[in-house]
Amino acid sequence: VCLCGTPVLAQAPASTPAATPSALAQGVQPGDNAAQAMSTTLDSASSAVKSGANPYGLRVAWDQGDVVTRTTLILLVLMSLLSWYVILAKLLEQRRQTAQALAARTAFANADSLQKGAAALQKDSQFKYLVDSAMEALRKYESLAGQVEVGAWLSQDIVRNVGTLQMRMQSGLSILATVGSTAPFVGLFGTVWGIYNALITIGSTGQASIDKVAGPVGEALIMTALGLAVAVPAVLGYNWLVRRNRVALHSVKGFGSDLHTLFLIEIEKGQRVSNRSDV
Repeated sequence: VCLCGTPVLAQAPASTPAATPSALAQGVQPGDNAAQAMSTTLDSASSAVKSGANPYGLRVAWDQGDVVTRTTLILLVLMSLLSWYVILAKLLEQRRQTAQALAARTAFANADSLQKGAAALQKDSQFKYLVDSAMEALRKYESLAGQVEVGAWLSQDIVRNVGTLQMRMQSGLSILATVGSTAPFVGLFGTVWGIYNALITIGSTGQASIDKVAGPVGEALIMTALGLAVAVPAVLGYNWLVRRNRVALHSVKGFGSDLHTLFLIEIEKGQRVSNRSDV
């Protein structure tokens, strides 16, 4: 038996496949708790590696999360969508306003009178709104019987309309400021809730092993990352749009000043013509 068994034992390591974590786990005695925990961890790790799935990802946090966790995730997603919508909408609006400013300068540079310049502007142009309002103010000035100077009257109307356009340009930016300031705290709330669930798991099971607390702690870290991912684009977009608004507002104020000058020149020309006709 010894003579026949020796070659078989010598060939056994070459023919037997490499030991796996599951094979190691089968050789563990039932009474050895530490060895059983190690074998279970090795089995779960090997199965996760073989399947290629992340056992502590965002999908798992959604599937295993409670009402508070899912509500926090939905709130962060809605805040992110709202901030990106405001950024894109304001960007398109500012580009349209830049094109309207260029068209307004070109129209009044090539026009012989204010009426022709106003007619060359688009109906939805903000600069046409300034011109039409100033013309309406000039028509109302005739009923004042010279109680107010025409230059001051036109200047007051133009400044008021420029302030109205400034308020329109700033609309929506408060949403970005709100999202940028509150999203980190919403993510922090999710982080605190995840750590709270981890502590409950440790207290109920009496074990602080990594497989017991990895899920809740991973959920807490995901909430923190999502809160920062929502807040950072909102803050950057807010600062960028505010700077672009300042440039656009400067062009509107410049056009208003030029418009005031053109109106005074037009009024002076009209007065000269009337004086000549009287003579």
